[in-house]
Amino acid sequence: MVATYLFTSESVSEGHPDKICDQVADAVLDAVLRDDPNGRVACECFAATGMIVVGGEITT
Repeated sequence: MVATYLFTSESVSEGHPDKICDQVADAVLDAVLRDDPNGRVACECFAATGMIVVGGEITT
């Protein structure tokens, strides 16, 4: 049987909510790992007009 793969990707421009949320989540991860290299982070970020919500779980 031949396996078929479908490759997809998403590209968004600077200032897009996805890019901003990625930066926020990365900053949270960097801050935790700076203080505890063994820390674990599951961080989600959601953006809406005038609001950013950060949620998840951090274990240090």
